[in-house]
Amino acid sequence: MSVISKVLRRAGAQAPLPLAPLNAVSLRDQAYVLLKDAIAATDIYGQRQDLRLDERQLTEALGVSRTPVREALQILEQEGFLRTVPRRGIFIVRKTKRQIIEMIQMWAALESMSARLATLHAPDAEIQKLRHLFDEFLNSPPAAHIGEYSDANIAFHQMIIRLGGSQLIDDATKNLFIHVRAIRKAAISQDDRAARSIIDHLRIIEALERRDTEAAERLTREHTLDLAAHVERHGELLD
Repeated sequence: MSVISKVLRRAGAQAPLPLAPLNAVSLRDQAYVLLKDAIAATDIYGQRQDLRLDERQLTEALGVSRTPVREALQILEQEGFLRTVPRRGIFIVRKTKRQIIEMIQMWAALESMSARLATLHAPDAEIQKLRHLFDEFLNSPPAAHIGEYSDANIAFHQMIIRLGGSQLIDDATKNLFIHVRAIRKAAISQDDRAARSIIDHLRIIEALERRDTEAAERLTREHTLDLAAHVERHGELLD
C-alpha cells in the first residue's frame, strides 16, 4: 500500500488524499493549498466514520519536513476545516445539519447574484460552455453515469460563480465550496435528484442565453435552495 493511501484514516479503514511531493518556494503555503484541495476532494458526507489525518504520513506523502505541514494544518484548523482532538488526532470537520443549511442558503444568495451579473456581462461563448457540460447526459440519464454527472454538476455551479465576474463573490464562496461541494456529491444520487437537477440546469442556461436577468437569478436561487430543503428532509446525511 502506498504512503498516500495511508494518509487519511477513518475508524480502521483508509482512504487516500490526492497529494504529490512539494519542491519549491514557501513549503507551508504549498502544503496548505494542496491539503485544502485534497480536503475539498474528499467525500466528507458520504460516510459516517470520522476522517482522521496522520501528520507523519502527510509529511511523507508531501516530501517535506514536519514543520510546514504542521503550520499548514494549523491554518486549516483556524479556518474551521480541521479539528484537533487531544490523544486522538486531527480530523476533517463535518458541519452540523443547521450549519450546512445556512451555508447552502448563503451560496444560493451569492450564486443567484452571479447568475444575474452573468446575464449582464458574460460573453455568449462562455455561457455556451455551461450547456456543453451536459452534452453526454442528454441521451442517457444522469443516474446511469452518476459519478460523471456529479462532477459536471459541481463544475456547473463553479462556472456560474465565475461567469458573474465578481471577485468578491468568488472569494466569499471559496471556503463555502468545500462543504457545499461535499453535500452536493453526497445528495446527487438520492431522491432522484440527478434527473431533476439536469432539468433545472438547462432552464438556468436558457435564461442566461436569453439574458433574462430576473429568471436567471430566480431559477439559480430556487435550484440551490432545493438542496437546502433536501438536507432538511434527509438529515441522516450528516448524522
